[in-house]
Amino acid sequence: MSQHGGEHGGRGGRALGVKASFQLGRRARGGHLARPRVAAHPRVLAGDTCTFPIHPRATVARVASTRSCEVPVLPFVPCRCVFSSYKRERERERERESGEARRSSFERREGGQGGGAHHPLGEVASVLASIGQRFDSFGELRSVHMESNSGEIEELPPPPPLPPNAEPIKTDDTKKLSKPKRALMARSGCGKKGQPIQLLTNHFKVSLKAADEFFHHYYVNLKYEDDRPVDGKGIGRKVLDKLQQTYASELANKDFAYDGEKSLFTIGALPQVNNEFMVVLEDFNTGKSSANGGSPGNDSPGNDRKRVRRPYQTKTFKVELNFAAKIPMSAIAQALRGQESENTQEAIRVIDIILRQHSAKQGCLLVRQSFFHNNPSNFVDLGGGVMGCRGFHSSFRATQSGLSLNIDVSTTMIVKPGPVVDFLLANQKVDHPNKIDWAKAKRALKNLRIKTSPANTEYKIVGLSERNCYEQMFTLKQRNGDGEPEGVEVSVYEYFVKNRGIELRYSGDFPCINVGKPKRPTYFPIERSSLVEKSRQKPEERMSVLSDVLKCSNYDSEPMLNSCGISIARGFTQVAGRVLQAPKLKAGNGEDLFARNGRWNFNNKRLIKASSIEKWAVVNFSARCNIRDLVRDIIKCGGMKGIKVEDPFDVIEEDPSMRRAPAARRVDGMIDKMQKKLPGQPKFLLCVLAERKNSDIYGPWKRKCLAEFGIITQCVAPTRVNDQYITNVLLKINAKLGGLNSLLQIETSPSIPLVSKVPTIILGMDVSHGSPGQSDIPSIAAVVSSREWPLVSKYRASVRSQSPKLEMIDGLFKPQGAQEDDGLIRELLVDFYTSTGKRKPDQVIIFRDGVSESQFTQVLNIELDQIIEACKFLDENWSPKFTLIVAQKNHHTKFFVPGSQNNVPPGTVVDNAVCHPRNNDFYMCAHAGMIGTTRPTHYHILHDEIGFSADDLQELVHSLSYVYQRSTTAISVVAPICYAHLAAAQVSQFIKFDEMSETSSSHGGHTSAGSAPVPELPRLHNKVRSSIRRGFCTARTVLSLESGHTKSSFLARV
Repeated sequence: MSQHGGEHGGRGGRALGVKASFQLGRRARGGHLARPRVAAHPRVLAGDTCTFPIHPRATVARVASTRSCEVPVLPFVPCRCVFSSYKRERERERERESGEARRSSFERREGGQGGGAHHPLGEVASVLASIGQRFDSFGELRSVHMESNSGEIEELPPPPPLPPNAEPIKTDDTKKLSKPKRALMARSGCGKKGQPIQLLTNHFKVSLKAADEFFHHYYVNLKYEDDRPVDGKGIGRKVLDKLQQTYASELANKDFAYDGEKSLFTIGALPQVNNEFMVVLEDFNTGKSSANGGSPGNDSPGNDRKRVRRPYQTKTFKVELNFAAKIPMSAIAQALRGQESENTQEAIRVIDIILRQHSAKQGCLLVRQSFFHNNPSNFVDLGGGVMGCRGFHSSFRATQSGLSLNIDVSTTMIVKPGPVVDFLLANQKVDHPNKIDWAKAKRALKNLRIKTSPANTEYKIVGLSERNCYEQMFTLKQRNGDGEPEGVEVSVYEYFVKNRGIELRYSGDFPCINVGKPKRPTYFPIERSSLVEKSRQKPEERMSVLSDVLKCSNYDSEPMLNSCGISIARGFTQVAGRVLQAPKLKAGNGEDLFARNGRWNFNNKRLIKASSIEKWAVVNFSARCNIRDLVRDIIKCGGMKGIKVEDPFDVIEEDPSMRRAPAARRVDGMIDKMQKKLPGQPKFLLCVLAERKNSDIYGPWKRKCLAEFGIITQCVAPTRVNDQYITNVLLKINAKLGGLNSLLQIETSPSIPLVSKVPTIILGMDVSHGSPGQSDIPSIAAVVSSREWPLVSKYRASVRSQSPKLEMIDGLFKPQGAQEDDGLIRELLVDFYTSTGKRKPDQVIIFRDGVSESQFTQVLNIELDQIIEACKFLDENWSPKFTLIVAQKNHHTKFFVPGSQNNVPPGTVVDNAVCHPRNNDFYMCAHAGMIGTTRPTHYHILHDEIGFSADDLQELVHSLSYVYQRSTTAISVVAPICYAHLAAAQVSQFIKFDEMSETSSSHGGHTSAGSAPVPELPRLHNKVRSSIRRGFCTARTVLSLESGHTKSSFLARV
């Protein structure tokens, strides 16, 4: 309610109004209402809060549009109507159409006669029907001017005159939405610094003849004969192939490009706009479970033949092809000239779909833009019941040198086909089913596909039963002596053995496989289930493989490519690169560190700022580690690096009897033992783990130490201990305890172009999601910021949980009233201010990771807006300059040195030929690829107010790859992004969301981003907050990545 509404909204108060005339259109095609015309003066955008009077017996249709509409707004009427977005309105319309909500409030008030004609306000009238009842006590409220059923206009009392001093109410959303949208910046020039180098890249030039043709897009609707929608994957291609064979003449012998789901493309139009066909498939695998729920086949034993469906049968489908859009082929040629239109990406998508379809016809397994041949030479046993499969990625790209086909080696992992028990034994590396950890097994099996016997039917695993096969009960429906149906409780084991006559040798003591639905589980004994199947290369070998795959693919024979006038060259594209000089580093005592081939070391060097390790102890969860030698080497090596390492209090060994206990119990047991043996609480703990990766101890141990006791801890899992290993461990410990390992020489000068002249903060942002299939596990958003300007080597992180699978960070700016901002950015800005001598940053450089090109506009207009608002909230007159850069590692462009077996040298940069024809981007190989083929990082400069030249920005990016304090090598992506990724990944381990979601995820859980409630992150212990700059605050986490010692929060406005 508005502030004025509060003054005039009481009982007996005077309610002034404005006449708003809603003229509703007829129902539009697709079942949605046409947009109303609303007459008045002030402009209100979708999302604005507007006020107008509502009669107690009238309802008002909401404006279903994201476009602006004209609505009169008065500041003193006691009701609000919030305009929703068009997308949300469409979803609610569909919900209303599915049930009783279709009936208008007018019909219900007249006795609920559903058979009569609908009021013109129809289905949307019920949206605000309840509002009228709430205003019976507000005195005189006037109704809206509306159209009646007969088409006549009901004249309503006119509103009072508009006071001359009335001001429209404007919300903050109006101001935000009315801003002009930012567009991706164009390239201003190419860099010139560095040693020139000629390279080859895995882009193959594409020739495109001028074509005036159009791609015609059709929406594909597949249904079974009884009008049920087809939701199985892989069925669509079979149906469409059969359709093309059966109805070739009716379809004018057109070739299809089908994406396997809902879109089909042709060159030129089909004879009809809307096409309907019946298609019959033989030998069709239904893959359907029993319709009755419970255990498969829960009728009477005598009806087994009816219950168990034959795995292969004839099936009839209805296929509807409805015209959706025309896409001009000329859009591709325009993109090559840097003139992208709204059709460009769609046109390139169509020719990508043509390639995918071509591979599918060759019998390849398709995984997004990659395809995998069923060739034994492409499979490698990775152990643990998993196999690696090598395939190829292909996609068309618009580049500066024209259209190109990007082909690269791609890999995926598949489970080894065979019995489920064999997979679990291999996966957990145990020799008997009794030793299987079923909690781990549940996570490993979820979403895998199995084939059951004897029905030979495929299902997807959703979880395991809560009890073993002997004890897991379900209701078996059968007929009693009178022929009446009744339910009998039986166990899964008893059903299969007695009712089905199937021998079970070992399943009784183990959980059952659940392939059912959340409220209707379907169980199979584990021994009746078998899994079904659904690398590294040197540069020279990769080039040879890619050349061979281009020849074998035989794209020249694809009729649709020929119809488009597309031909693909057989040779790699040549590009011009440059190798930037490695930045100089500084160690302790003013000594220089020289990087060679992207690597350096601290041999005979001291750290630039060494900490001390005191009041510490060692806890040992590993039976095979020699702790005495490890401690001796740490003390010796630490002294050489300038770190003072005292002797540890003690070494606490785990009891051998605890090693098979659950992880949480093992941690609690170790803490109890530590408290009894140590004279007091240590400041630092070195934790020795048995497994190098994926240790169950890691998460519970970190949580216990940091959240409950406030102890800094470093986990290690040594397999081969040498000086380099000990040095790397000490670098991490030194950073956690507040030290600093090395600095760029240009930091100490300071002489970083543009950055060293005025206070500049550097941000790194990333979001970490749960594993595929874990759709109910919250995502973790992390933002890190530089501190103590002019340094660019020290960073602090702030971490927050957010809705599952949500890539956009939604917690950057969170105003809480007029004075408080609970967002991530405020914390980091305040830290920069306090650590930089109370100076606000005049420049903000943002590095964003993890977003695709389709999300660039959102980052530019949503996330950047939030950051700007966070700055304005601290000081309305503060207007720093912003530069926004997106880093991408998940791409398939590779570079090769002609005639060499080695990777491209570290520092290689490419900003021509294969880069975007208009946008500002470049590829950087900052690191030395020691194994396999180096993958460059693709940097996109979306926005630059600071005004970097191409050379200055590329050198800054190169330098930021050398400031990662946990490594003595240049890293592949700038340190702020690497720190953000590390923070998000470590916190996700720290909280172990998967433990919290076991119950909800076992039967499917949520599937859409933002649908699950987001649990808060735990708080850190007060001792940790005050000693190591890690402030966890409810749903927010703040931690230091390089140092340590915290100061109190600076809560006032900067």
